[in-house]
Amino acid sequence: MEMQGEIEVRSERMTSEMSDRPNYVASSTKLETIGLKAGFGRNLVLKGINLQIPEKSITAVMGPSGCGKTTFIRCLNRLHELTPGATVEGDVEFDGINIYSPKVDPVAVRKKIGMVFQKPNPFPTMSVYDNVVAGLKLNGVRDKKRLDEVVERSLKMAFLWDEVRDYLKKSGSALSGGQQQRLCIARTLAVEPEVILMDEPCSALDPTATAKIEEAMVSLKKDYTIIIVTHNMQQAARVADYTTFFYLGEMVEFGTTDQVFEKPKSDLTERYITGKFG
Repeated sequence: MEMQGEIEVRSERMTSEMSDRPNYVASSTKLETIGLKAGFGRNLVLKGINLQIPEKSITAVMGPSGCGKTTFIRCLNRLHELTPGATVEGDVEFDGINIYSPKVDPVAVRKKIGMVFQKPNPFPTMSVYDNVVAGLKLNGVRDKKRLDEVVERSLKMAFLWDEVRDYLKKSGSALSGGQQQRLCIARTLAVEPEVILMDEPCSALDPTATAKIEEAMVSLKKDYTIIIVTHNMQQAARVADYTTFFYLGEMVEFGTTDQVFEKPKSDLTERYITGKFG
């Protein structure tokens, strides 16, 4: 499924513009932020973020509370602008297309760049089945066979199928917290995104539920680009291929997770990782 408007077309003009940016890695970069600034009114939360996010990998965004992590990922699928008083400057490019172009439909962006929130948010009045296919039905899909296939496929990818296959008519809100979060992942997967944003998806979960979410993430990166915000440095070390460290609205460091944790380039990163502040 192609995104609407400009995101559907890889135009010659855009190709020419991208060729003038030598640091763009077309073969591996899925998302790129260029001079990204964001905030609320006069309060600037992000202060010019330049970051290339590799495709089909897990990138962890870590840093102390208030450093701009959540604002950053909400800018990646244009959710930030829905907050009253929100401001955004700079570019966010998805496969070389600036998603903030006036020609780009924000709804189309959010189909391709899905979001899993910190607190599980299944639709409380809907069954497990209807939670998964809610987005498809909203887009007019009514074919029962296709919906059945999407439910099974999405729940399997979220590592939830075996636990709920006999309870698909059960309310989604009746599941455990960890199951609800995996249900939300399945709901995101059902609309076939290319990028999945996760904002502290395990912060309210016990270790067993967290392990299942992490197992699902590692499996999903074969086909999806995943960006996870986390305060949990152990989680970043376990699942992320790349890690970036934010501090006071600025990106301090970005690299492979092994490099960032074992040989950080910034003293600030090293102090955070070793628990000297945070």
